[in-house]
Amino acid sequence: MANPTAAMLVIGDEILSGRTRDANMHFLAGELTKLGISLSEVRIVADDTPQIVTALQALSAGYDTVFTSGGIGPTHDDITADCVAEAFGQSIDVRADAAALLQAHYDASGQEFNTARQRMARIPEHATLIDNPVSVAPGFTVGNVHVMAGVPMVFQAMVASVLPTLTGGAPLLSQTLRIDRGEGDIAGPLAELAAEFADLSIGSYPFQKNGAFGANIVIRGTDGARVDAAITKLAGMFA
Repeated sequence: MANPTAAMLVIGDEILSGRTRDANMHFLAGELTKLGISLSEVRIVADDTPQIVTALQALSAGYDTVFTSGGIGPTHDDITADCVAEAFGQSIDVRADAAALLQAHYDASGQEFNTARQRMARIPEHATLIDNPVSVAPGFTVGNVHVMAGVPMVFQAMVASVLPTLTGGAPLLSQTLRIDRGEGDIAGPLAELAAEFADLSIGSYPFQKNGAFGANIVIRGTDGARVDAAITKLAGMFA
């Protein structure tokens, strides 16, 4: 059987403007690979309600699991929670369970649980909270969509909370062979190898170093013996 699939929706004008470099996709891809879940699509959208709602509905329908990153903080442009509620036809308001967590946190730190901070307790009515051991403000899950903060440290902590609840597949194994020839020279044999090992993913990643061209060929799959056989045949092709 094929591994479960996942998608990621990265939300924020700051990502699209280049002001902030997204690190969460790289982290999530690695964690899902270890669990045997294929990250099959990543979308980046602006802080725009129609874009977010449309993307959420499409990704939720198309994949087993969806992760979102960004837009659940205390400021006016943190609109992700409202968009999730709209996308799945749920009402949204400050929820007592989320508010209690935040109230206790701000009481302990001697800070006011003001109106802005209360925005982080606005959760769709049927959502399940995602634990946030870093800064307390929870993420949440609606259906197959897991809604998480954009701050990398918090995102990673929320991912750690969610992963044990997911059903994984066979871990993806990979091997890499460096070939010191240009892609134009290796494309034909590589296509033949890909046809013979159609059950594997074979990627060519070219480089140029000291004026010479080459490529790292990466072979991925869930069957270790097949990966071994393919990399051995590849090595023989260019011995």
